[in-house]
Amino acid sequence: METPENQTSLHENRKTNRPLVLTSLIIAMFMAAIEGTIVATAMPSIVGDLGGFSLYSWVFSSFLLMNAVTTMIYGKLSDLFGRKPIFMIGVIIFLIGSILSGFATSMIMLIVFRFVQGLGAGAVQPIAMTIVGDMYTVKERAKIQGYLSSVWGISAIIGPLAGGFIVRYSDWAWIFWMNIPLGIIGMIGVGFFLHESLEKTERSVDYAGAGLFFIAISSLMLLFIESGEGWKWVSLPSLALLALFIVGMTSFIWWQTKAKSPMMPLHLWKDRLIAFANLATLTSGAIMIGLSSFLPTYVQGVMGETAVVAGFTLTMMSVGWPLASTFAGYIFLKIGYRMTALLGGISLFTGSLFFITMDVAKGPVWAGIGSFVIGLGMGLTATTFIVAIQNHVDWKTRGVATASNMFMRMIGSSLGAALLGGVLNTQLNRYLGNEDSELGQELSANSANTVLDSSVTSNMSEEALDLLKEGLDMALHGVYWGIFVFAVITLVLTIFLPKMKK
Repeated sequence: METPENQTSLHENRKTNRPLVLTSLIIAMFMAAIEGTIVATAMPSIVGDLGGFSLYSWVFSSFLLMNAVTTMIYGKLSDLFGRKPIFMIGVIIFLIGSILSGFATSMIMLIVFRFVQGLGAGAVQPIAMTIVGDMYTVKERAKIQGYLSSVWGISAIIGPLAGGFIVRYSDWAWIFWMNIPLGIIGMIGVGFFLHESLEKTERSVDYAGAGLFFIAISSLMLLFIESGEGWKWVSLPSLALLALFIVGMTSFIWWQTKAKSPMMPLHLWKDRLIAFANLATLTSGAIMIGLSSFLPTYVQGVMGETAVVAGFTLTMMSVGWPLASTFAGYIFLKIGYRMTALLGGISLFTGSLFFITMDVAKGPVWAGIGSFVIGLGMGLTATTFIVAIQNHVDWKTRGVATASNMFMRMIGSSLGAALLGGVLNTQLNRYLGNEDSELGQELSANSANTVLDSSVTSNMSEEALDLLKEGLDMALHGVYWGIFVFAVITLVLTIFLPKMKK
């Protein structure tokens, strides 16, 4: 759909040094991507220093919340004011949040500063992907976007190792301060070597639309984060947040039909390619978070393996992802986007079969193979969807179109974590409620901590431990059936993707 008339000015401006800009963007994306995994490894040390264990999850949720609600806003701003200034602002905000996080003296302060980090991260990743879409031609984008997608897999491998090393040999604050040189390098590369020229036209910022979108998505994210943990799904706070989301999103959609320069052009979602690709991105995001969150629990709690073995099984997904992303860049120019995405959907479906058929006897190798196949599916679909969308729109909407795809992955991850976590707790509590009366003691989902922590297993009888493992096995298979359902939906969506030009 790209024609000479709508080619970005970056193609025409020969002063842009594409290799240096690409390197800078990869460094910046790595900085933002590694933040999640490196913090997870350091959290025990952080909690030991700052206290506030009850606020543990909000260190992650605050970052995720602001990242999700600002992604679409930054995407639209980059379409209005150019990629470079919005990218630079995002990195600066991210670095400010990183510096302050390292100086936090309480859990509340850390959570607030993580909000700031997330506010910047919402610009870094989607706009980096958009700049690549601007700099490279249709044929070049395939391979380059594959490299960018690989950043996620590589960061998932390096993050835990780097976090453990920093905590052991230095202060946990450096997990945040290490972002400073990475961010500065990213800004220098983009600032000096990326040149873009914008048409001098009247720019109108949709402040009302941005505000309504922020309210609606914040309500939805808070509902996902707190329901089932901070309060019950069917409770006054949950219902109030759900109502606020419905009212806010309805108002936002209505306003987008009236706004002079809408934040989210609704015609994008009327396009079959973009709609199907984004929906498949949402469901694949749920698969990714479901596997990341619950596979180590099965390997440790049910199979009785060590944390190192559990980490290895999950790492296999991070190995498969970048390999498939790179491979996708070579094949979908030959077989087309639809067939490449379909191969990804088949891989996700096949990988999910490993987990619904998994048992203790098959061992961690079975789990590792399934994880690797899931990684292949994620790499094939993620790269294909983003390139297909970018090739399908012009420069003026490429920023918001790219951001819409990344936003759907974030929402899918949040939705998947909430729904699959609810399945786990509900199934486990129901099983233990039916069986624990015979033991003469009350067990609940929280009792499963003893199965995962070898230092406290002696406090419970062998019968209770066996019952917990059986319940955890049953409940986690409920989670894996949920992953299977998401995989089936993703496969169906890839089947119905419209045919596209190679």
